[in-house]
Amino acid sequence: MPPGVEKTNGIIPDAVKYDKMHPFEFPRQKSLVLPEIKNPFSHRLHFNWYDYAKIALMTITIFPIRCLAIVIILLLAWPLACLGMAGRKEEEKNEPISGWRSRVRIIVELLWRSMFFAGGFHWIRVIGERASAMKAPIIAIAPHSSFMDGMVPSGCMLWSAVVAKAEAANVPIFGKLIKYTQPVFVRREDANSRTNTIKEIKERAQSGGKWPQIVIFPEGTCTNRSALITFKPGAFYPGVPVQPVCIRYPNRFDTVTWTWDGPGALLVFWLTLCQFHNYMEVEFLPVYNPSDEEIADPKLYAHNVRALMAENLGVPATDHTYDDCRLMMYAAKRNMPMTSGLVEFQKLSRKLGINFDNMKELLDKFSSITDEKGHITLEVFANHLGLPVNDTVKEVFDMYDRDGSGTIDFREYVIGLSLISMPANTDETLQLAFRLFDVHGDGYITLPELTSILHHSFNMEDIEILKLFNEVDANKDEKITYDEFKAYAVKKPEYARLFTTYRELRARADESLDIPDNGNGGLKMRKMKKMNANANCNIMAPGITKTD
Repeated sequence: MPPGVEKTNGIIPDAVKYDKMHPFEFPRQKSLVLPEIKNPFSHRLHFNWYDYAKIALMTITIFPIRCLAIVIILLLAWPLACLGMAGRKEEEKNEPISGWRSRVRIIVELLWRSMFFAGGFHWIRVIGERASAMKAPIIAIAPHSSFMDGMVPSGCMLWSAVVAKAEAANVPIFGKLIKYTQPVFVRREDANSRTNTIKEIKERAQSGGKWPQIVIFPEGTCTNRSALITFKPGAFYPGVPVQPVCIRYPNRFDTVTWTWDGPGALLVFWLTLCQFHNYMEVEFLPVYNPSDEEIADPKLYAHNVRALMAENLGVPATDHTYDDCRLMMYAAKRNMPMTSGLVEFQKLSRKLGINFDNMKELLDKFSSITDEKGHITLEVFANHLGLPVNDTVKEVFDMYDRDGSGTIDFREYVIGLSLISMPANTDETLQLAFRLFDVHGDGYITLPELTSILHHSFNMEDIEILKLFNEVDANKDEKITYDEFKAYAVKKPEYARLFTTYRELRARADESLDIPDNGNGGLKMRKMKKMNANANCNIMAPGITKTD
């Protein structure tokens, strides 16, 4: 039994059971297990002959007409938005629009809805009732899967304001229309912008209905609706009641999904306008009134609202975030599969204390080791360490390979380094390992000393040992000092775990040589064997005889 693990009703939990074939298997933390779900940031289109025929027909008939109608509506709405914003004083920009400007805004919002009507969203099925701004100052919409979601505020919630990326204000024509709704702009890469955004959301939400309801997509990025990813806490910092709203697109052929790994915006636009009709459902759930505990902890508030919405939608909730998308893009730049960066960053960051920059550094290191498929096999792992495949290397590899697939992906690599190799990479372990190789005890390791140890312990060839020796010997003085030894171990922390595993395997092998006590000295002989085994493990390699 591992230390700190107790049986429940005489049963050892599955997460900490040991396999006789793998005696050093580490307990698996269930909280770090990757959920078996579809990649929420990937979308693929699957056409049949009917889809091809319909798209071809619509492209030469209805698509041009719809495009023309959308352009005409935008040309009507844009000057109205400019008119509604014209002549406003600086102090008025921090107040909700009123009077004739608000009436013009309603016309603009109706034109916005008619634009989506022209695009094939002829009607939207609405379930439930929208609460007033007094009862629910904030509306949280999920899942967020497309720019088509933008019709929800105008189509079902007139007189509302959205939280949008600051870049949206610079989009020709659309930017002016968005600014007219007095949105809350946020720059995701700017920490100060986030603070100011939260402050503004609080002020509006706590205005007692003075401001329109704030519409927020708390996921913060687009997914394929297969799961609800982590909700950002911005909508929940004010501690006011929130009305959850669920979006569904019950179409046979999903052309609206626009996410990180899938069809681009223009292709989504074209294919969507080539459908006879696009179905959409918007469901208003009952207003969620937070408890005192949730008001004090916005992340708990966000988590509980997400759980409610996930249950209503019938989808799982995961710890993926926008940072997973950033890692996916970074992996693609490293010529790796985009899915390599899909690690549930929020969960790993919280449990392992790894920030985004740390994760990028680990991804760089991982990419320098992997094969062309973005995985580490046993052979690749051994080659990375400059060792042949043997029992010790396989034991450490199996500790990393959490799902037993025979390969290590990036997520397993990060967890393995954090929970297996780094904890073993202590000064005590490194000093013990250094003394093992420093056969003569003169404070440095020579090539003959390293050769004798690695040849007997790991069956390494002389040319492999020479290559490793040259890598560790930083100043090329033909001897390895402890500082050089430690620097290389920090660079490749797997070595510390290899050393401790090797010692454990040696100890088990020595115990298997124990002679049963037959009453005539067997016990004494067994103790002597154990003493010799421990001495060999701590000081010398097998086959090395101490001289002088």
